[in-house]
Amino acid sequence: MTKGEKLKVIDTSNLTDADWAAIERVNRACELGGAAAFWQELESLDDLSLQLRVVGAFFPNVISEMIEEEMIEHDLTMKALQKALKLRLS
Repeated sequence: MTKGEKLKVIDTSNLTDADWAAIERVNRACELGGAAAFWQELESLDDLSLQLRVVGAFFPNVISEMIEEEMIEHDLTMKALQKALKLRLS
């Protein structure tokens, strides 16, 4: 990411208006100040879920790989995830 560069949104699925507003903020920061400004603006978002959705819009493969790595590291299976979701949704 270099100054003056606008990043392309790769994954638009399930993005809300708030997500799009945050995407525009971090993309504008990237255009004006490059990578450091992008990450600084991203970190200024006060919601971790929003931060992940924004990064996931630009870098969906990276987010998927990180989730998979964390699941492996913590020995989480889809069966365990399904069980946890069932508990949350009951």
